[in-house]
Amino acid sequence: MSKQLMPRLLGMFRSRMQVGVDKSGNRYFTRVKEVDGFKFLHSDKPKVAANCTAYKHYTIRNFHAGVYMLAWNRKREEVAGLKAPKKEKRVKKENRTQPPVEAPYVAPKPKIAIKSSPDKTVDIFDGMTLIDLAKRTGASIVALQDILADLGEKVESEFNSISVDLAELVAMELGVNIRRMHTGEGTVEPRPAVVTVMGHVDHGKTSLLDSLRQTSVAAKEAGGITQHIGAFVVEMTSGASITFLDTPGHAAFSAMRARGAAVTDIVVLVVAADDGVMPQTLEAMSHAKSANVPVVVAINKCDKSGADPERVRIQLGSEGLLLEDMGGDVQVVEISALAKLGLDKLEEALFLQAEMMDLKARIDGPAQAFVVEARVDRGRGPLATAIVKAGTLVSGQHIVVGAEWGRIRSLRDTAGNITEFAKPAMPIEIEGLRGLPMAGDDVVVVDSEERARMLSQGRKKKQEKDRLQKIDEDMTEEAEMAEETPERVEMPIIVKADVQGSVQAVTDALRSLNSQQVFVNIVHVGVGPISHHDIDLAQACRAYIVGFNIRTPPSSITLAATQANIKVSCLLLIYACPTAD
Repeated sequence: MSKQLMPRLLGMFRSRMQVGVDKSGNRYFTRVKEVDGFKFLHSDKPKVAANCTAYKHYTIRNFHAGVYMLAWNRKREEVAGLKAPKKEKRVKKENRTQPPVEAPYVAPKPKIAIKSSPDKTVDIFDGMTLIDLAKRTGASIVALQDILADLGEKVESEFNSISVDLAELVAMELGVNIRRMHTGEGTVEPRPAVVTVMGHVDHGKTSLLDSLRQTSVAAKEAGGITQHIGAFVVEMTSGASITFLDTPGHAAFSAMRARGAAVTDIVVLVVAADDGVMPQTLEAMSHAKSANVPVVVAINKCDKSGADPERVRIQLGSEGLLLEDMGGDVQVVEISALAKLGLDKLEEALFLQAEMMDLKARIDGPAQAFVVEARVDRGRGPLATAIVKAGTLVSGQHIVVGAEWGRIRSLRDTAGNITEFAKPAMPIEIEGLRGLPMAGDDVVVVDSEERARMLSQGRKKKQEKDRLQKIDEDMTEEAEMAEETPERVEMPIIVKADVQGSVQAVTDALRSLNSQQVFVNIVHVGVGPISHHDIDLAQACRAYIVGFNIRTPPSSITLAATQANIKVSCLLLIYACPTAD
C-alpha cells in the first residue's frame, strides 16, 4: 500500500487501546473498532482476541470509511476463526423398506334425496313436530333441519314443535302443496250457516235474495244477471241470521262458483219451474257433490203459466239427486221470489238443515278465512271480501292472503260500517293489503311483519315456479299444434275487469275460442280501468283490449288507442263475449 494512501485510510477511523482480560485472568491489550455499526476485535494474536471478554465501544468518525473497511475486516475475522461456519441442513434419510401408504379416498357426502311430488298435498297444523312433518312430506329429519337452518331457525330435536308458518315454508322448499288444519282449542260456539245460492242464468237467484233481505239488488245488476259474488247477511223473521253468497249463474263463472262451494255449508239450488234443469244446474249439482255440501232445492217461478214443478222433480231425480219425495234426504221447496211465496218454508228448511249439521266454530285464536272476491278501489287500494270460518279476525293484525301480505287497516261489514273484529260466518271486507289477492285464497294471521313478508315471498316464489312450468307446457303444446296446423292465426288480447274473479271468467271465455284455426293469446290481465300502459303494451304486442264491467276510458286514452290503431271493447255482460259455441 502506498505511503499516501495508508495514512488516509488510517485516519478514516479512530482506534483506542483497551485492556482486556482473558478467561485465565491474564491482562492484554487490544483495540475495538466499529465500522458501519459492526463491532470488531482487532489483535495481532488471534487467540488473544478470541479470549477477550470485555471491550469498550468506539464509533468511527468517518462513516464512509465503513464501506471500504467492511470487507477487509470480515476477511480478517475468517482468518482469526471468529466467524462460525454455516451449518449444513440435516437431511433425514429414508429407512422405509415399503412404499408409503396413501390415505383412503373419502367420497363427498351425497345430497339428501327427498321423495316428494309437486301434486302431493299434506295437512299441516300449529305445534306439529319434525317427525310429523317428515312423515307427511317424505323427507328425512336431517333435510328438514337443513332447510330450517337456511331459514334462520334452529331445531335441535325431532320432537321439538314448530309453528304452522314454518311448516308451510319448509313444505314450499320441498315443492309440496299444503293445507292448513286449525285446531279446535278454545271456546266453541254455534255459528250462522253460510248458504250459497246456485243455479242457471236468469232462474231467479238474485231475486230470491232480494226478497229475503227486502232490498233491490237485482235491478242494479247489468242485464239482470249477477256479474260477481256478493256476500251479505240476511236477518230472518225468526231473529236468526244466515250468511248468503250469491254466485253468478253463467257458465264462464264456474271457477267462482267452485270457490263459493268450498266455503259454504248449504247450497240452495234454484231451478225455474218453466225452464227445468239446465246445463249450469247440473254444474252446480256437481260442485256441491264434490264439496260434500248438502243441497236444498228451491223450485222458483211456480206462479208463472207453464210452470211444472213435478217435471223438475223428475229431472233432478234422473240426475241422481235423491229428493225427499222419492225417499231421499234432499228437501224441496216451491217458491216465487217476485211474489214472495213460500219464503217462510224455505227459511224453515234452511234452519232445519243447519240444525242437523250442528254448525259450531272456534271463537278464540287466530282467524281462518277465505277470499270470495278481490278488487282495487281508487282511494283505498286493494280490497278483499272474505268469509271467516273460524277464530276472530281483528283489525291491526298482520295477515298473509295468498301470496300477498299486509296489516289490516280496517274491517267493514256488509253494510259498509267499520268494525274492530269479525267472527265466524261473517263476511268482511279487508283493507290494508300490499297487493291484490286471488279469489279463493286463504287468509293467514301471523305474528309479525317479518314473518308475513317471509311467508309472502315464499308463496310468490312457488307461484312463479308453477307459472314458468305452465308456460313451458303451453309452449310445447302450441309448438306441436303449430306443426300440425301451420296456418293457425294468433289473436293477442289484453283483459281488464272490475274484480279478480271477473278477470278469470273473461279469460276462460276467450280461451274457449281456441281451435285449429285460431289461437287466443292472453298477453296481460289486470284489475281496474284501462290505462296508457295498456295502450303501450297493446301497441307493442299488436293486441286487442277487452274491458269487462269497467268504466269507459277517458278521451285521452281513446284518442291514444285510435292513433295507435288499437281496438278497445268494453263489455258489461259476460255473454256478450264471443265463445266457441
